[in-house]
Amino acid sequence: VCLQNGDAEHITAILGESVILNCAVSHPKIPYIIHWKRQHHKIPIYIWYEGYDPHVEDTYKGRASRVSQDTTYGLASLNLTNVREDDQGWYECKVFYLDRTGSPDNGTWIHLDVHAPPRFTTTPDDVTYVNIGNSIILNCEAEGTPKPEIFWFRDDEPVVPSDSVGIFNDGTELRINKIRDQDIGDYVCVARNAEGRVHHEAKVVIAGGAVIVTPPQNQTRQEGEKVEFPCEAKALPGNVTVIWKREGVAIDKLSWLDIRAIVRKDGALVINPTSADDGGFFTCEVSNGIGTPQRATAYLNVEYPARVTYTPTVQYLPFRQQGIIKCFIKSNPPIQFVTWIKDKRLFDAEKENTVVKLNNGSLLITKVNQSHQGRYSCTPYNRHTTAGSSGDMEVIVRDPPVFSPRPQLQYHGQVGEEVTLVCGGQGSPTPEVTWKRRDNQNLPRDRTDIVGGNLTIRSLRKSDHAYYECMVSNEIATLVTATQLLVEGTTPHPPYNITSETDPFSVKLSWLPGYPGGKDWEQQYTIWYRALGFRTWSQIDVKPAGSTSITIHNFLAIHSFQVQGKNMLGDGMFSDVVTATTEALGGQTSDSPIDNPHVTPTPDKPGKVSLPP
Repeated sequence: VCLQNGDAEHITAILGESVILNCAVSHPKIPYIIHWKRQHHKIPIYIWYEGYDPHVEDTYKGRASRVSQDTTYGLASLNLTNVREDDQGWYECKVFYLDRTGSPDNGTWIHLDVHAPPRFTTTPDDVTYVNIGNSIILNCEAEGTPKPEIFWFRDDEPVVPSDSVGIFNDGTELRINKIRDQDIGDYVCVARNAEGRVHHEAKVVIAGGAVIVTPPQNQTRQEGEKVEFPCEAKALPGNVTVIWKREGVAIDKLSWLDIRAIVRKDGALVINPTSADDGGFFTCEVSNGIGTPQRATAYLNVEYPARVTYTPTVQYLPFRQQGIIKCFIKSNPPIQFVTWIKDKRLFDAEKENTVVKLNNGSLLITKVNQSHQGRYSCTPYNRHTTAGSSGDMEVIVRDPPVFSPRPQLQYHGQVGEEVTLVCGGQGSPTPEVTWKRRDNQNLPRDRTDIVGGNLTIRSLRKSDHAYYECMVSNEIATLVTATQLLVEGTTPHPPYNITSETDPFSVKLSWLPGYPGGKDWEQQYTIWYRALGFRTWSQIDVKPAGSTSITIHNFLAIHSFQVQGKNMLGDGMFSDVVTATTEALGGQTSDSPIDNPHVTPTPDKPGKVSLPP
């Protein structure tokens, strides 16, 4: 038999190399079977019997074989090639003789240790770009058998831990806090064990965000010419990305421009040929991923001959009113003059008392009559001459539309009720009737209808109180008239036109009353005030009731004021805020608030009060 299992042997192999697990045969002349088995494996990894192909477990195929017979090792020895880390463990060799019964402890035990030189599993970037004051972590991890140690070097000297530099997690992390100039350099991570060593270099470099060194400049080109906008940038690292935008939109998103524009490798934008619509602001944006992208903007001015962009076949003029014969022009530089043809003859507007040439080239007719009717065409010119004349435009004089009926000057309605503002128009073509609020607030869609030109508002609210405009419009002219809707049964509307008059020790406030909330309703006023820099408001009731001005004496500070009306239903809305400043005797001012907000009206001066000193 082989050695007894109490005499186990330990062998060390190097990862990827070969090793022989020695096992002797005591009776080589007797037929025998060789079994190699791993601890905790049910099936042998290798079985040999003379005259038959050996059995080899899948994970050992091509790697496990019996040693040659002329070797100095035992005849049952196993040659294992291309050693792997998971080959490490206990192996048992048994030799079974065919003419005798084997002993249960017949076998040789061998423990295979697999050693591997270090190899990196994690390394820092070859170059790390930083700014002074940044903090970084350089990670360096390695595996091997025995477990490798990690060492750090900077500029060929071992890294010495300090308040700002530390080595953590068994050397796998080099941390640098608040990087200084002296921390910049070449760092080396070294992994070492008994089988070898490996190293990885990492540079820590001060980063530089992209900087534009040759910015684009404003340029003027004639339509059809080529234009180039330079945008040269430098950066560290130098992986600069250049994006060009026109009026804030990336060039590649503008299909009408993208087909004529390219961005060269040096960052320059080339447009060839230019078009009249290309004019605008072009922005070059450069970045290398560090810091804020840098931008530079230039304006492209594309000039072209004056041209007519649109020719309506018919234009209408309102009889006995003011009207315009339009020439739709696009021009850069601006037009110098426009010539007009009427009924195939040159039309000299300067000889017509009722005709004025407008700066945009159109003709203003101050009072239209039938003689202005005819067939017109226009030709615009600038310093690049003209791109051509308009087509013929038939100018027809017709009566303008009229209101029928015209809205009343005022409409009244109670809160919660319904009111209809009447308006209509007549004319040819039939005019369209529309309504809007003069303050441009939207009409409440869920409470309004326009039927036959009449505006109906349901469930009236205080917010419906406003001026409304009715517009009657057709191709001839547009007429506008206004009416006021008074919503009654509400709290007062805010006073307006607040004014202040000051002298060294007093201020006089005056205002115009807002709508009182009902016809002939009385309202009273309260003055709200606070000193500059303070949040709390105090109040003064204005007496006698209905007064629209008040004089405040002993006024020695900078104050803000608001006026509020109230009626039998309660307090109304506040006016706008006004600020008043007076100077105390000697030119000094006080910003302290009034300690006691209570005031007493001056008996002999109605509407005047004094603030306590």
